[in-house]
Amino acid sequence: MTDRKPCKVCNFTRQKSYGVVVPSLDDLKMKGSEFLGFSPGGPVTVVLENDGTIVEDQAYFLCLPLNTKFMLLHEKETWSPVRRVDGGTAWMARDSLLLEGDTVEADSVDASSAAAPWLDLAQQLKQDLASIILMSEADLQTLVDAPCLELASALGFQEKKAEDLQETVQRVLDRREEERQSKELLQLYLKAAEKEDRQQEEQSQGAGDVEVDAMEVDSASGFMSRTLMVLKGKTSPETRLSTEDLQMVVSRGVAAMEQVLGWDRTRTSALLQACEAELTGRLQQVQAVQSIRSNTQLESS
Repeated sequence: MTDRKPCKVCNFTRQKSYGVVVPSLDDLKMKGSEFLGFSPGGPVTVVLENDGTIVEDQAYFLCLPLNTKFMLLHEKETWSPVRRVDGGTAWMARDSLLLEGDTVEADSVDASSAAAPWLDLAQQLKQDLASIILMSEADLQTLVDAPCLELASALGFQEKKAEDLQETVQRVLDRREEERQSKELLQLYLKAAEKEDRQQEEQSQGAGDVEVDAMEVDSASGFMSRTLMVLKGKTSPETRLSTEDLQMVVSRGVAAMEQVLGWDRTRTSALLQACEAELTGRLQQVQAVQSIRSNTQLESS
């Protein structure tokens, strides 16, 4: 009995790949056609998957190494080389468990890197897991979007390990996106702050000009415009005025200050009372300081 020969067969797109164990070239055609879904009895051409060499001779078939991969062409199908991207491996196949006289697991789901670009990235990781550090965000997203089960098979991982890898990569991408959004938000904040500072500076310059003009107009009433601005616009204005301004306000009286401020008598009276109380308190403090100084001088003499 002729020894059986382990081989691999695929269709012309390389999307279907199977392992078979057969004794002859004819058996390879028959069993390969069955697994690939070809019409029974239809014409089949066998070629070497790697270079397209046509295999028609039984002796040549037997001389080929074990696990040689053949491509079965049906009707008008033709061989074409594997498409490659950036010089990388365009497809990967995992070793199959060869069972005599029976089919084995599929080598790979999709051999074309154009159809499954994550295969090249998986090959890089399989050779050196640390290469993931050098991958772009687009490459990382490609790995995240890859079918978990197929990615696990390509990497030689268990499905749970491949799932953990994808989750980790997704967290890295999320963190980078958050950092990018935070940076953009900070830039927007800085621009808004700069704009606000410019507006405040312009308003301050404009208010300064108005204040100078107002000082010239209000000086006729005996009050500086700054004093009037404090009296009209500030909370507890008596605490913000100088002692000289307080004395002027108190000495003017309620009737005169009504005209200056344009307020009613009740509000004006309350203001004058607050100014008078503030002035009295300051004078008492001055007297207390002078008393302390006098006593100190007497004791020293």
